[in-house]
Amino acid sequence: MSKGIEFISVKLSCEEAFIEIVVAELGELGYNSMMETDAGVEGYIEQENFNEQDISDLIARYAELTTITYEVEEVVSRNWNEEWEKNYDPISVDKSCLVRATFHEPDPSYKYEIIINPRMSFGTGHHATTYLMLKTQMELDHAGKRVLDAGCGTAILAVMAEKLGATEVIAYDNNSWSTENAPENVELNQCKNVTVKEGTIDTLGLEGTFDIILANINKNVLLDEMDSYSKYLIAGSTLVLSGFYDYDIQDIVKRAESAGLEFKSQKDRNNWVALVFIKK
Repeated sequence: MSKGIEFISVKLSCEEAFIEIVVAELGELGYNSMMETDAGVEGYIEQENFNEQDISDLIARYAELTTITYEVEEVVSRNWNEEWEKNYDPISVDKSCLVRATFHEPDPSYKYEIIINPRMSFGTGHHATTYLMLKTQMELDHAGKRVLDAGCGTAILAVMAEKLGATEVIAYDNNSWSTENAPENVELNQCKNVTVKEGTIDTLGLEGTFDIILANINKNVLLDEMDSYSKYLIAGSTLVLSGFYDYDIQDIVKRAESAGLEFKSQKDRNNWVALVFIKK
């Protein structure tokens, strides 16, 4: 590979119905930024973490259902804001929350407005799971609450938590791109109660408990960390989970119940799900 290459860009062409699936698969493979394109999906990953066989395996898994093609590009540097401006439209969540970038015009008709410049981090409201999490948050009482945003990405959920009245929000991610980008978004939204940390729920040494924990990650991480989420909740506190498909619901609910959590409700969007649990 050429000297000085920072990232690998993989451009996948696929049917629109498979875009969400490809995004999820890339996330599982460690891709830190995914954008929808006219042809399908473009994903970015550090050159040292790129494995072309992973992409070949992904394509093979869906070969009987659809045709996916790809091309690889070495990326030395990129104006990320310019890239997002080409591919990023504002998102309306239930006509109550507008998620936009700085290059979009504000719209005072929305009760809540979140400004996100995602750079290389994941979480803009475009993905169904982020949308579902925001929609669920707006139905929860955050006033005066202590909130944990697990795997925060852009910190979009942490920002929403403060806008909904949370008095303390801790947002963390184990990805340095996220923990560099998240504070920028916190500042853009003039949030005063959000703290961003780098690590995992088991390495941060968090103190105390939380009234609400938000975890939009992926099925395997959620299953692995369920006991930790439960540990940081008190009876009656709320856990909101997303990042998995509807066919994973049974596994998630079973694991949550074994950790002392009671299933309360669910939301669905494009075969993705957000589940709400209450600590028993």
